[in-house]
Amino acid sequence: MLHNLYVKNLALIDEIEVEFTKGLNILTGETGAGKSIILGSVNLALGGKYSADIIRKGAEYGYVELTFFVENKTQAEALKRKDIFPEDGVVVLSRKLMSKRSISKINGETVPIALLKDAASILIDIHGQHEHQSLLYKKNHLTILDAFAKENIKQVKEKLAKAYLIYKEQKEELEEALTDEKERNKEIGFLEFEIQEIRQAKLLRQEDETLEETYRRMTNGKKIVGNLEEAYEYTGGTNSETASEAISRALRCMQEAAGCDEQAQEMFQQLAEIDSLLNDFNRELSDYKMSFDFSKETFFEVETRLNEINRLKTKYGNSIEEILEYCDKKEERLLKLQDYDDYLAKLHKKMEDAEAAVKCYSGQLSLLRKEQSAKLAEAIQKGLRDLNFLDTQFEIVFRELETYTIQGTDEVEFMISMNPGEPVRALGDVASGGELSRIMLVIKSVMAEKDQIETLIFDEIDVGISGRTAQKVSEKMSFIGRNHQVICITHLAQIAAMADAHYAIEKQVEDGVTKSKIFRLSKEQEIEELARILGGAKITDTVMQSAAEMKELAERTK
Repeated sequence: MLHNLYVKNLALIDEIEVEFTKGLNILTGETGAGKSIILGSVNLALGGKYSADIIRKGAEYGYVELTFFVENKTQAEALKRKDIFPEDGVVVLSRKLMSKRSISKINGETVPIALLKDAASILIDIHGQHEHQSLLYKKNHLTILDAFAKENIKQVKEKLAKAYLIYKEQKEELEEALTDEKERNKEIGFLEFEIQEIRQAKLLRQEDETLEETYRRMTNGKKIVGNLEEAYEYTGGTNSETASEAISRALRCMQEAAGCDEQAQEMFQQLAEIDSLLNDFNRELSDYKMSFDFSKETFFEVETRLNEINRLKTKYGNSIEEILEYCDKKEERLLKLQDYDDYLAKLHKKMEDAEAAVKCYSGQLSLLRKEQSAKLAEAIQKGLRDLNFLDTQFEIVFRELETYTIQGTDEVEFMISMNPGEPVRALGDVASGGELSRIMLVIKSVMAEKDQIETLIFDEIDVGISGRTAQKVSEKMSFIGRNHQVICITHLAQIAAMADAHYAIEKQVEDGVTKSKIFRLSKEQEIEELARILGGAKITDTVMQSAAEMKELAERTK
């Protein structure tokens, strides 16, 4: 259940904190006092969209925090599957709202907005002011039925979804393949050209890397050779002043000294090694210099080959590997087109198998839905009687779609007859706004029992009702509150009187600034608030007495 709501810097709200209780929590107040803002802040905390102007003027950010007590084992398990672990049975959802972004947290840990919404769907259900209008659209009826039947249809729906994706892929591939003869021949000719162009090039893997290195050496060859020749002249050329000649002269000078002194002998040997190393270097340098000896014809051949490879790269891939892979795929495609009849036969067989699987799972799903629809219709019918729809007939009608969808072949529509003897018709053709609101209340109560959602929020569920019907709605809300926490904004005294906890929302002006405040009413204050709702601008003793009697009657009805 929702234990605590904390809001800061949103619209007319400077800072408020309210603790809700079990049972039926009622919020009342004058029009414009900020009732919808308070419940709207709950929606924001659960991942709802917002605009920057919702942030209170002068504030850098808005903040909403919801504290839930998780006592239901089913809810706790569902949260754990999302890697959300209640701490001592407590889950805290919070959201910091800034002009361009928001920060969402669960138990103090920053999380993606999607996870916040997932947690919200487990913990709470919000019925907005205009949500009942969604009943006018048939597509929503299937969603409601599937939500009611989800445990019974889950496995089949998963199998259907996988089968449908395969079916869709096979269908698209077959449609692409069913081209006319002219287009097929045109594609064959184009494929043959591309394949021939690539194969004639006789590309070798990593050939381009080798050629590019060779081309770089050739391009820089002249400069390199000049430097190498100059280095060779210094170290081992024909010039008498080369390093090699100087070392030879030094060896001759050291030779005589080496025969007379041990240290001189060691130094002579070192110099001899230097002479040997320099001779080896000169030979390697000469060989390396010769490697740059290439003709203009060779340079032209390398350049031409590189240009050919780069041309193919611009058409078929960024590397030789990609070009060859492209060619392999085109050869595979060409084989299919050349053996077109066999290719089509295989595609048709795959398509038939995929369609058979979709048809099978769609049929299974439809049977399960029809079984569960009878239970849902019965539950809704009972709920409607509780809300003063005494002679109403409610049915769930199935129609078969002409095409397959990921949801199967069922089109579902809620039908209703408001008067005895009249045939059932579409909800939108029969029910008024107030009636739709009550029907949605029934659906919400049925789904809450099914999903074991602990907290239900209703924003002005009383639209378009009064009198005896309002009394029935209040009794229904109280009944739901026995097993669920219900938070409800209302303008009707009949509903407000049923409150287990009654909160008033008021606008107050402090230092020239308008602020919304919320506070829980005492028993005496509850009667005063009921009198305000009943009596309007002038509250007489008679109105106060009526309010007291209404509260007393409500207490006896619970």
